[in-house]
Amino acid sequence: MKYWLMKSEPSVYSIDDLKRDGKTAWEGVRNYQARNFMRDEMKVGDPVIFYHSNAKPSGAAGVGKIAKEAYPDSSAFDKSSHYYDERSTREKPLWFMVDVAYVASFAEVLPLAAIKADTELDGIMVARTGSRLSVQPLSKAHFERICKLGGIDSTN
Repeated sequence: MKYWLMKSEPSVYSIDDLKRDGKTAWEGVRNYQARNFMRDEMKVGDPVIFYHSNAKPSGAAGVGKIAKEAYPDSSAFDKSSHYYDERSTREKPLWFMVDVAYVASFAEVLPLAAIKADTELDGIMVARTGSRLSVQPLSKAHFERICKLGGIDSTN
């Protein structure tokens, strides 16, 4: 099992949207490293920290889990989509997505400033200057610490 942090702008799709929907396709990732994490490493059941980016405050908002392993991102084939990519075809898809299911919400967003200040989260990718990757691996210890700070028992 691997652990992940996945970013979404809450004005686009929030933890509350995921709670309402139960699960969602994580479409529109257009970074090769993030795509590779989803395509090659994510497995059903892997836990996810759902992170609100470009928010006030930006931070960890809750927990999800991978509900479906990688499959071609159909938004890349849709000319009307913001995520359209003419280089990606159904025969040779360039972009992939996974399904993410809702697990729990934190009572409050755990701000990035609190993540950066916590010594048990030293080395976490999201706290690095210039780290904008929307899909990031987490250590088990970092996942469990964020859950604890967010008020959720990660062992359930």
